[in-house]
Amino acid sequence: MTRIAVLQTTTGIDPAANAQTLVSAIGAAASGGASMLFTPEMSGLLDRDRARGSQHIVPEGQNPVLAAVREAAAGAGIWVALGSLAVARADGRWANRSFTIDPNGVIAERYDKIHMFDVDLATGESWRESSAYAPGEQVVTADHTPLGRLGLTICYDLRFPALFEALGQAHCDAIAIPAAFTRPTGAAHWHVLQRARAIEASAYVIAAAQVGKHEDGRETYGHSLVIDPWGEVLLDLGGEEPGLGFAEIDPARIAEVRAQLPSLANRRPIHT
Repeated sequence: MTRIAVLQTTTGIDPAANAQTLVSAIGAAASGGASMLFTPEMSGLLDRDRARGSQHIVPEGQNPVLAAVREAAAGAGIWVALGSLAVARADGRWANRSFTIDPNGVIAERYDKIHMFDVDLATGESWRESSAYAPGEQVVTADHTPLGRLGLTICYDLRFPALFEALGQAHCDAIAIPAAFTRPTGAAHWHVLQRARAIEASAYVIAAAQVGKHEDGRETYGHSLVIDPWGEVLLDLGGEEPGLGFAEIDPARIAEVRAQLPSLANRRPIHT
C-alpha cells in the first residue's frame, strides 16, 4: 500500500501566503506518512484580475512558489504533484503548468494544460483562458513515482476523453486531475466525470481541488477526490473548507480490475 496526501485549498492573490500554505502541507503530509502530496490547479496564485496578477507571473526559474515547494519537498523527502502554477513562457505567453517534484526537490516532469477553459455559463460567468494562456501540446506521464506511472492533466482536460484514452493506452497507474472547478459545473459534472475517467483508464484518479470563496471573487466547488480503478470514491474532502486528506493506494487493485474488465486490452481502433 502507498499512502498519499491530497490538499484542498482556497488559494488567494498573494503568492507568499500561498507558498506558506503549500510548505505547511508538505510537512504535514510527510508527518502523516504520505509518500506523495497532490495540490490543486493554480496553487501559487488564483487571481481573475490579470492586470493585477501579471506582476507575479514570471518564468518558472524565477517563481518563488515553485522554489519554496522544491525546497520543502527536499527537506521532507516527499514527492509533490504541484497541481499547476501560472508561468511566463519565453514567447511572452503564459502557461498553466503542473510540476512533478521528486524527494530531492528535482522537477521530474512538467505538463502544460492542453485544453483552454473558454466558456460562457448560464450564471453569467465568462472565462477566456486562451486570451492569456497558450495551450500545451504534449501528453505527459511521470514515471517511477510512488504510484508508478502517473498521468498528468489539469482541470478542464477532464472533459476530453481522447487525452484519457492516450493515458490509458500508456498504462498509467494513476492520473492527477488538479482543478479549480466552478460551483455550477462542479455540482453538475465533477463526480461523474472523475469516476468515468478512473473507470475507462482502469487507474486511480487523484483530483486535488480549490474550494470556497476566493479573494478575487470567484467560487470553486472543492470535493477533492481519490477514486480507485473500479470507480469507487476512496476520499472526498467536501465542498466547504480547505484541508488535507489521506488515502491508501493499492497497486494490486489496478491489476485486479484490469484482469476482471480488460477494456484497455480489448479496445479496437474506430474508423469513420
